[in-house]
Amino acid sequence: MQPPPVRSHDPKTNAAKSLLIIRMAFLALLTALGQAPAVKADPAAARLLIPERIFDGEKFLADRAVLIGSQGRISAVGPAERLTSAHPDVPVRRLNGVTLLPGLIEGHSHVLLHPYDETPWNDQVLKESRAERVVRAVTHLKASLAAGFTTLRDLGTEGAGYADVGLRTALEKGVIAGPRLIVVGPAMVVTGSYGPKGFAPNFRPPLGAEEADETRVITVARDQIGHGIDWVKVYADYRWGPNGATRPTFSRAELQAIVATARDAGLPVAAHASSIEGMRRATLAGVRSIEHGDAGTREIFALMAEHGVFFCPTLAAGEAIARYRGWHKGRDPAPERVRRQHSAFAAARGAGVKICAGSDAGVFRHGDNTHELELMVEYGMSPTEALHAATAVNAEMLNMADRIGRIAPGMAADLVAVRGNPGRDIGDLREVVAVWRDGVCVAASCP
Repeated sequence: MQPPPVRSHDPKTNAAKSLLIIRMAFLALLTALGQAPAVKADPAAARLLIPERIFDGEKFLADRAVLIGSQGRISAVGPAERLTSAHPDVPVRRLNGVTLLPGLIEGHSHVLLHPYDETPWNDQVLKESRAERVVRAVTHLKASLAAGFTTLRDLGTEGAGYADVGLRTALEKGVIAGPRLIVVGPAMVVTGSYGPKGFAPNFRPPLGAEEADETRVITVARDQIGHGIDWVKVYADYRWGPNGATRPTFSRAELQAIVATARDAGLPVAAHASSIEGMRRATLAGVRSIEHGDAGTREIFALMAEHGVFFCPTLAAGEAIARYRGWHKGRDPAPERVRRQHSAFAAARGAGVKICAGSDAGVFRHGDNTHELELMVEYGMSPTEALHAATAVNAEMLNMADRIGRIAPGMAADLVAVRGNPGRDIGDLREVVAVWRDGVCVAASCP
């Protein structure tokens, strides 16, 4: 259908209308191509949501309404009758049988990876073009958003350079649809530790992360920061010991230099660490979060708690890798890594360290991020604790607690509505009815 003719004779008016028509046509084209969702609500219009219950990031509350203001933020939260009376001209959306939660936060993802049982990690790094990987990432971002995750911390491009920085920019410009994206670029490893491996000594393949050692760690950290990353990520240990044993990589002094350099630029540091020594060095160096922690003990988690370091256990990735190696959950005994995850998770809870919700999506299917919360409950948390981890705790870890992670006045209107009660059954998180990001409903079934 052609746009209506421009009837005004004012050149400025004609130009403004022409730009509006072009913009609407562009958005329509992106929607048709699947690059952006149809906008289901006017972001400049206030509206009142009345669900069965809300989870505000801390606790469940009944008889609450949420007023989304005209600027994509939450204007008020309170008893439904009081808010409807106070705002009689605001459209009301009643969500019967629905729980309204803050937009979920994924603490550990890799949008430039896809499941290893589809394509092994080595082949993704060495054989897939950068263009293919970016196109895949666009679909991964859409799947995560549709699952209710409105913010992702993406912890490494695994050989794709700074493609994550470009994806973040495209999201911010509205060129593609997806969650708010927090990125680290290539990540940092010590020389000789990272893959791909297994090639002839005279062939040096491109690596899945950037090597740095001794005083060069400062140069590499500064260069990565200059490329526009949000966090610095380091591998405090890796599988490079005899027979592939996990051993420490960076020295404590190197880690301290990286943390100090990042801190000067206002950036936090995330550390991949599974061994006790790697976790200890990273903690004492001052990192913000430790990822995986499979060998963690109560003592090392207590040290992390003392230093205010967050723990991101990535349970879903550990179980996914075990499945790829032939484990049938519920039929076979749990493999060693899964048993260690159980033990570490219990130790972390006992030590009082703050536990994030981060799944390592990319190792398994994007859009299935909720599985991490299901496993956190299976491993001993209550559903409310798991939801708290995926909202308010993750927001605190990201230093964004003043913007996301809670349903409260002044917060971004990042919301997810699910049918049922995930406080009783965490699996109800999969029953997504609608998702809002910055007050705009981005799900096809938006009310």
